[in-house]
Amino acid sequence: MQTAELVLGLLIAVAALVTLARRLGVAYPIFLVIGGLALGLVPGIPRFEVEPELIFLIVLPPILYLAAFFTPVRSLRANLGTISSLAVGLVIATAFGAAVIAHALIPGIPWAVALVLGAIVAPPDEVAATAIISRLPVPRRIISILEGESLLNDATALTLYSIALAAAMSGTFSVTSALGTFLIYAIGGYAIGLAVGWLIAQIRSRLDDTPVEITVSLLTPYAAFLPAQLLGVSGVIATVVAGVYLGRRSSRIMGADTRLAGRSVWEILTFLLNGFVFLLTGLEVPLLLRELAPSQVIQLVAIGVAVTVVLIAVRTLWIFATAYRPRLLRRGRPSPRRLGHALVLSWAGMRGVVSLAVALALPLSLPDGTAFPAREAIVVVTLTVIVLTLVGQGLSLPWLIRAVRLGSDSEVHDEEANARQRLLEAANRRIDQLYPVWPGHRPLLDQLREQYRHRSEHVDRQRDSDRDGEDRELIEHREIRHTVNDAERETLLRMRAQGVIDDDVLRKLEHEIDLEEQRMDA
Repeated sequence: MQTAELVLGLLIAVAALVTLARRLGVAYPIFLVIGGLALGLVPGIPRFEVEPELIFLIVLPPILYLAAFFTPVRSLRANLGTISSLAVGLVIATAFGAAVIAHALIPGIPWAVALVLGAIVAPPDEVAATAIISRLPVPRRIISILEGESLLNDATALTLYSIALAAAMSGTFSVTSALGTFLIYAIGGYAIGLAVGWLIAQIRSRLDDTPVEITVSLLTPYAAFLPAQLLGVSGVIATVVAGVYLGRRSSRIMGADTRLAGRSVWEILTFLLNGFVFLLTGLEVPLLLRELAPSQVIQLVAIGVAVTVVLIAVRTLWIFATAYRPRLLRRGRPSPRRLGHALVLSWAGMRGVVSLAVALALPLSLPDGTAFPAREAIVVVTLTVIVLTLVGQGLSLPWLIRAVRLGSDSEVHDEEANARQRLLEAANRRIDQLYPVWPGHRPLLDQLREQYRHRSEHVDRQRDSDRDGEDRELIEHREIRHTVNDAERETLLRMRAQGVIDDDVLRKLEHEIDLEEQRMDA
């Protein structure tokens, strides 16, 4: 089977499995891995051969960039202490913990290579966790911590991976040199990311062409990642910094058309990339295990289970230690809410895209031409960890969230209501200013004023209503407007069928109806 046919088949499988996952109420990354495992067991399924570096270079930058672009910076700053602890301290502790168990269990693996494995499996993947948590009532702080952790822990893990890989390739290691390399990686990546972000912002602020702007947007993560990698600094940090920088300035450098179209393009791209990698994860496991002796399979899977246990244990101990450390010297019982937060954060450490991409990107050989030590074992153990954490923790995380009864907080609800109220006040002030400017358009201005008055009533009702429910009247209004829009669409289709209008007119008017419906749903 040709590569193009395989890619097409995988994309069809992604679409089908995600549709089924959503109907069953299961987070799609979990279902894709399970589906991949099932497909891999089908006799005659060919192995999908792909250049290891290709996954690392093509998949990783856009996923990192989009996560950084949409990061709420205020929440990131508010939880920076906790996020830094998880993204730096916990990642390093996890990597060394996994390295110790790998060195003890994998015969003949050098310490540097064991640390390579530890760095690969150290960073949790936010995609799977947020896919689960977003459907459940969870406080904003937990989501912010998980997103911030995922944003920064990849940089820590991949920098540690680069240091360990360099030591494995050269056969030498120096703590002083490693610390210096770490600083150079981080500072250099930050500088390049900032420079690329500033440059792209200058370019995009001068563009007024939606397709060109979206093209520049799609190229931006690679514009940050590739130069940093070529210069020997952290491409991950460069991509993240560029994403955060541009995300904060997006409202000023992009028009409405570009924001609407660009968001859709990016959602589709990252969905396909994530879906492809999660499906490939499940697919690779049985196909790879077929090439190994049964005894070797059992041994490596058992090592993967042991590494998974270590990862969960280290994360749990670290989170509980940091959560309760300030209270150790105080009397009194711990807060149930704090306990619930710690439990959910401890159990939300699923591994995913980054771990797989880095594992598959491992070099095949050392500089002297000999095979890279324990490469096959690293890949199998990594795949085992990903599958166990995604399926095991992923399927049980919703149960845990419901069991600890965290509940959603009112912060986002109140913040949104206050923002809407201020927008309405600004709109009404501007309408008042427009009456003397456009005296001949009083009916339109009166209509706008009435429209904003009605919205203000909804905002007041939203602020005062039950925070777990939605304004019933607003739902009914949406239903009424959807019905009206459907009538307009049916009329358009009937007019085209009768030959009154052509397709170009239909699409133009249909686009206007779609925009109105999108505004209502937002």
